[in-house]
Amino acid sequence: MTAEPTADPVEPADPVKPRGRIARTAVLVAVFICAACGLVYELALVALGSYLIGDTVGQASIVLSLMVFAMGVGALAAKPLQRWAAPAFAGIELLLALLGGISVLGLYAAFAWLSLYMPALIATALVLGVLIGAEIPLLMVLLQRIRRQDAGSAVADLFAADYVGGLVGGLAFPFLLLPLFGQVQGALLVGMVNAAAGIGLVLTVFRRELSKRATLLLTGATVLVGGVLVSAYAFADDFEVTARQALYADPVVHSERTPYQDVVLTESVSLNGNSDTRLYLNGDLQFSSMDEYRYHEALVHPAMAGPRERVLVLGGGDGLALREVLRYPDVREATLVDLDPAVLELARTDPRVSTLNKDAFADPRVRAIAADAFSWLRDNRERYDVVLVDMPDADSTATAKLYSTEFYGLVRQAMSDNARVVVQAGSPFFAPKAFWCIESTMRSAGLNTVPYQIAMPSFGEWGFHLAGATPGSAVSIEIAGDHTTAGHPVASSGGTSLASPGAPSLRLPADAPPLRSLDAATLQAAATFSPDRARIPGLEPSTLMRPTILQYAQGEWANY
Repeated sequence: MTAEPTADPVEPADPVKPRGRIARTAVLVAVFICAACGLVYELALVALGSYLIGDTVGQASIVLSLMVFAMGVGALAAKPLQRWAAPAFAGIELLLALLGGISVLGLYAAFAWLSLYMPALIATALVLGVLIGAEIPLLMVLLQRIRRQDAGSAVADLFAADYVGGLVGGLAFPFLLLPLFGQVQGALLVGMVNAAAGIGLVLTVFRRELSKRATLLLTGATVLVGGVLVSAYAFADDFEVTARQALYADPVVHSERTPYQDVVLTESVSLNGNSDTRLYLNGDLQFSSMDEYRYHEALVHPAMAGPRERVLVLGGGDGLALREVLRYPDVREATLVDLDPAVLELARTDPRVSTLNKDAFADPRVRAIAADAFSWLRDNRERYDVVLVDMPDADSTATAKLYSTEFYGLVRQAMSDNARVVVQAGSPFFAPKAFWCIESTMRSAGLNTVPYQIAMPSFGEWGFHLAGATPGSAVSIEIAGDHTTAGHPVASSGGTSLASPGAPSLRLPADAPPLRSLDAATLQAAATFSPDRARIPGLEPSTLMRPTILQYAQGEWANY
């Protein structure tokens, strides 16, 4: 019997060649499953980063670029393993299943307890990328051992299964795994499937290529990996509760991860019996019951000085701004549009929140809509006397569009004659460029603005922009020079008001209800900015295609 040539890198000297269409199909099915699992691991890292850090584009760029680079390294590293393709593939799949399965859990722990999220993310992306990259060369060898074919046909078959698997994994992650299992348990479940696919292929189709020792080692490793993944899955809920609590100083009384964000409610009770309820979205504080009235009084009541029969609230799903609106009996209709139905449900049904908002959603004048505000405004044909924009800060790609010229143009189209709009604009102290960029953007959409600020213990110095529409002006969605200083007064060393010509007067309604934090003198002082926090000239408006607000917000808040 003549030995086969050992120089052929694809087919070793004494391979055991399984035959038949079934064996070939099994390999392509394994390619399909492994590709789907690999893409889920990538998407899970991106999604976790967007939840914890908030920068979806940045997280996606880091994860995908590192993993693609590492996949190339893995493909080269797999070349010496081709002589032992079957056991090497099984070992790589078990390791990939273990690390990929626990990747979300491990990164969440690094974020919650160690403050080492970014180094851990980089290391995880590189290791997973190397393992994923090593799959294809080994699978190519296994495919050729079943039936030799020209390289082009083999690559076509392999990549077809790989790309279809990527499609299924990409669709399964947001529409199946996240809604049904969540990030931690979803990744663990995919790890189990990954391990079963890899070890199942080798122990059935290529079992004759394994020595008894290799078979025992792979069997033991499979039991170990399976045990770790199953145990982690069983304790995932307890882990999430413990890790989540580590992120917050006060006890967590409600938490859920929705398709849009991580919603957490905490409550603490001081020694004198005062309770403090706080709402967090993706880790960012939305309100503290100790001082939220200062924020919501400042947001709502200056805008109510004028016609107010129809009020539109964009954001504010907690119902606290709505509470202030409904204190005016002549408000005939209040429409609230918030993205997340889970937040609206929390505000309606959780007694801690519904007590704060005084059951605002039960008022017959209220119409609550769960929708994306930008898309809703595009389809809206109604006009409102007052528009309150109570959105999360523009520190992520998801929220940056809500601070764009295009968005404020849509807001302006929803305003009736003599209507007012007010926008929460972050902190003029901690993020001054972001604050003044919002004003520049509003002006580029044909809105005349007057900025003002208040002090809040839980947030610090916080600012708003009240505005009215420029009569007869067209809404611009282009960047056309400097909109921030021309024709507008700039604060002098004495700290003057920064209202633009034609802006609505900053005052309280004559029939305003009793307020705890605002009166005429306080509001007048709120419109004065110290010289070191005066308007910053030359800031470009933020647009959908050039979201400068995101650059300012992320850069400035990173310093605190």
